[in-house]
Amino acid sequence: MTGRTPRPAPPRPRLRARRPRRERIWPTLPPLLRLLILTQLAFNVGFFAVLPFLAEHLGGALGMAGWLVGLVLGLRTFSQQGLFVVGGVLTDRHGVRPVVLTGCALRIAGFGWLGYAERTWSVLGAVLLIGFAAALFSPAVESETARQAVHWERAGHGPRTRVLALFTVAGQAGAFTGPLLGALLLAADFRTACLAGAGVFVLVLAGHLRLLPRHIPGRTRAPVRGGAGAVLRNRRFLALCGAYGAYLLSYNQLYLALPAEVARATGSQAPLAWLFALSSLLVVLAQLPVTRWAGERLDLRRSLAAGLLLVAAGFAAVAAARPAGWTGAGGLVPAAGFVVLLTLGQMLVVPAARAWVPDLAEDGRLGLYTGALSSLSGLLVLLGSSATGALLDGGLPPAVPWLALAAVPLLALCALPRRPERPGGGPDAAAAR
Repeated sequence: MTGRTPRPAPPRPRLRARRPRRERIWPTLPPLLRLLILTQLAFNVGFFAVLPFLAEHLGGALGMAGWLVGLVLGLRTFSQQGLFVVGGVLTDRHGVRPVVLTGCALRIAGFGWLGYAERTWSVLGAVLLIGFAAALFSPAVESETARQAVHWERAGHGPRTRVLALFTVAGQAGAFTGPLLGALLLAADFRTACLAGAGVFVLVLAGHLRLLPRHIPGRTRAPVRGGAGAVLRNRRFLALCGAYGAYLLSYNQLYLALPAEVARATGSQAPLAWLFALSSLLVVLAQLPVTRWAGERLDLRRSLAAGLLLVAAGFAAVAAARPAGWTGAGGLVPAAGFVVLLTLGQMLVVPAARAWVPDLAEDGRLGLYTGALSSLSGLLVLLGSSATGALLDGGLPPAVPWLALAAVPLLALCALPRRPERPGGGPDAAAAR
């Protein structure tokens, strides 16, 4: 023996773990899911080619007062959001195909009517028809996409959230493309933009007549009965509707307050398309990372509160800059800041509100409560839009209307329920989570 201590063998180099290969989603989707996702894209292209420019058309070309413009936009939102429950019930009773086809036909008629509407009653009829059309086809497409995503998950392709995220991105891509198309068409006139939007829905209608199945396997007709009284007695759910309605009223200012600010700063509506594109692009790029970040650090109530604070900060940013009276490219900076903060708030508010509903709903009535969230919130938008239009058109000091709008989401914080989850949530809540 030499008495030497043997040297330990040098450590082997650690091999970096190979990341599992991510399966591409689109090739794994069945034809029906692909159709539904492309439908969401087409819906938003046609819709956003027209709506962002409606307020300027009403106030400029048709000479409507500010309060009346606000009323028209509020009626459009209410006829869509307020009747979401109707679309959901009709889908449960009659299936996806007839509801989607009827909604597309009504949207074509509504856009054609709006392009030629010049009197107040005619404009009101057109926007009500446009909103009701969405109240039919949107719940049908969204509910069937969610149901098909569950089947896709059970087939072993991955979590259903990947499909639903793709559905969201498709919608935002349409919201990104639509205003750019509308800005180009406005070089002719507003009527041309309306007819082009109607043309998009003609293509959607023709595609669904050919491709959408008459009977979707696994779907049964299950009419929804009762439950309205339970909804109205659920104070925590009504509080959530109040907070979500305040957010929707704030979001509606993209179509009312923002166009007025852009026109003041630049004398043109052309930059509006780029601001809408900025909002949609932010959602496409940042929605999933923001949702993941919030899920790791915030409960549902705090996520909602943070989103409402961001929305209020957006209005406050414009209010702070408004007395300076900046114009030109510099005058668009506050408007761009408003769009960014409002969009970031949207990324926090919308997922948290939708995820909170199962914890507040009675077992077996998740669909009713989900539709009621949109309907009751849409009613608040209807009540608040006329007041907002009068506020913007009231000759007040420049910062006052924007400070008043900033107070709306701040007041909504007081309405938030105190606990993010109810004790002993039922099977609907557990399944949704």
